[in-house]
Amino acid sequence: METTVLSNTGHIVIPKSVRELHHWSTGTEFAVVDTPQGVLLKPKKTFPETTLEGGLGCVEYKGPPLAAETIENLLEEDIRRAWSEK
Repeated sequence: METTVLSNTGHIVIPKSVRELHHWSTGTEFAVVDTPQGVLLKPKKTFPETTLEGGLGCVEYKGPPLAAETIENLLEEDIRRAWSEK
């Protein structure tokens, strides 16, 4: 377990190993949550949450419904094709 110290200006340095583990860089914003055990820092989400319905507007497929297995096979083919072109 890593430890840190509260400065006289109220700053706490998150150890580098923890920042690297979570891919936190300079400017990462955190929500500060007061809990019975202490303080919890939760990184704020970069993008607002969305629903499945909210994201379906970018889908342009107009054909008949496809089985999940068919979709998976088509995706695999597309990925293989993309990687073979590199």
